[in-house]
Amino acid sequence: MGSSHFLCIMLFRTVLIVSSNLTFSLNMFSLYCKTIISLFLQYIQLGHAVYAEALWDHVTMEEQELAFKAGDVIRVLDVQEQDWWWGAVGDREAWFPSSFVRVRVNQEDSSSDGVEIAPDAEESVPSDAHKQNSQHRQQMRANVVKEIMDTERVYIKHLKDICEGYIRQCRKHPGMFTDAQLKTIFSNIEDIYRFQRKFLKDLEKKYNAENPHLCEIGSCFLQQEDGFSIYSEYCNTHPVACTELQRLMKQSRYKHFFEACRLLQQMIDISIAGFLLTPVQKICKYPLQLGELLKYTPKDHSDYAGVCAAHKAMKNVASLINERKRRLESIDTIAHWQVAILHWAVSDIYTYLHCEINHISKTTNSCLDIFILVLDCFSLRFNYIFFC
Repeated sequence: MGSSHFLCIMLFRTVLIVSSNLTFSLNMFSLYCKTIISLFLQYIQLGHAVYAEALWDHVTMEEQELAFKAGDVIRVLDVQEQDWWWGAVGDREAWFPSSFVRVRVNQEDSSSDGVEIAPDAEESVPSDAHKQNSQHRQQMRANVVKEIMDTERVYIKHLKDICEGYIRQCRKHPGMFTDAQLKTIFSNIEDIYRFQRKFLKDLEKKYNAENPHLCEIGSCFLQQEDGFSIYSEYCNTHPVACTELQRLMKQSRYKHFFEACRLLQQMIDISIAGFLLTPVQKICKYPLQLGELLKYTPKDHSDYAGVCAAHKAMKNVASLINERKRRLESIDTIAHWQVAILHWAVSDIYTYLHCEINHISKTTNSCLDIFILVLDCFSLRFNYIFFC
């Protein structure tokens, strides 16, 4: 076995150890992080490419930062900084936040962008090579299935810690938290926990530990497709939860309380805000995991049709959640507009329109933009006058 293959295997084993063991100390966690970064550096320095997939969009305002969209493939070039890595998308190289990406399990086929279905072997390929390729594909599929199972178990542990470590303790202190505050901070995460436990049970029934590549887990996602819509409420209210949590954390009593909850539950050294972000990350990760599983599922596999349908279904779920979130943000923007201009005098509106029209004329010179601006301004004001 070559040194590069050894480093790659050790790297992913280290990642799995870190992911599965949630009770190690902060010093041990830091040691693992340094080990991972060190292995990454050695692997890259040997001339091998390391690829990662974007979990969500990264919109940048600085030239030194790398912009990408969810699902994009990024070549990782430098990981010396734990929080910011140096990478490339196409011909552009720049810094990007490491928390926005997920390193691919199978690096050997990561040079191809997007999801590609594994092609059938050509007749001209010798039988030995065909057998070796088939074994390789089986191993890759087994790796992806194991990753899906491992990350799902870790995720359930996170949800359990949130519900039992934080919410249960908060309810014991009604003087510190009202029911409305708990609903704002934790939203429907208890419902998500119950749903995910049922989903994990379905996965466990389909999981074949001795031959993971034979697992048929696509049907599990399809059976629970409607249930995943429960994430919509959580994702929509997450920004408000962060705001309320930040407000409380400015007070030392709340800061110490949440830290005591974490220690009592023996949770890893991640802030409560980090734990509450995991459901948002998880629902974005499902399409990526299923896309990678689809890549290593041959057409003659019994799970091929199920994985295809599951991949499409989870992409639709994620798109629906994003669309609902955008609509909610648009409604919120309109509400702010309405409140802002409710008490405006006519002269104030004319002054505002005059400034905005001059700006539009200098930039886009679009009559349509000017028309929409005037229409919005007066329609919002009259809507309040006549309908509120």
